[in-house]
Amino acid sequence: MSLFDAAAFQAETGVSRETLDRLAAYEATLRKWQPKINLVGPSTLPDAWRRHFLDSAQLFPLLPEGARVLVDLGSGAGFPGLVLAIMGVPEVHLVESDSRKCAFLREAARVAGASVTVHNKRIEAVPPIAADVVTARALAPLNDLLNWAHPFLQDRGAALFPKGQNVADELTDTTKYWKMRIERFDSRTDPTGTILRVSGIARV
Repeated sequence: MSLFDAAAFQAETGVSRETLDRLAAYEATLRKWQPKINLVGPSTLPDAWRRHFLDSAQLFPLLPEGARVLVDLGSGAGFPGLVLAIMGVPEVHLVESDSRKCAFLREAARVAGASVTVHNKRIEAVPPIAADVVTARALAPLNDLLNWAHPFLQDRGAALFPKGQNVADELTDTTKYWKMRIERFDSRTDPTGTILRVSGIARV
């Protein structure tokens, strides 16, 4: 597979030079902290611009129109929430229970010039934030994600969840408990991946 670097990311996404510089500062911070804290899978770090940055950035054009407030669940190393903040989402909340990862998120946001709020809490302990969009990446099965996302969304906005090859099974299981509108988009980074845009979420 050919090297996918910052220039390739810019060509793929069309971000401005300023945005690319801010993302590059984030990427450098990730590389600096990775030996101390296992932020991403070590095997994915050489291909970080594709596996993490593009994987996150591909959600940006799928955001609900006019979305201003985003809640990212289980933010970990900041994917996708911090990338989407740098790309221009006005108000981003990163929810992460691991204190060390929260320290990384605050430093990465600082060096990238991103205004985000980091919540060092379990998802269930975060007071409901009226969100336009909820994101989560590689966190939990869809039914669990909807349980966590629903207090933030109620009947507004949408959730964006990248999913792998078991997405059909997750959807089958979830429809027992939830009514929702599902839109599916092919992942630009994973041939077996799907991005779900879920709206109209209500308990059965």
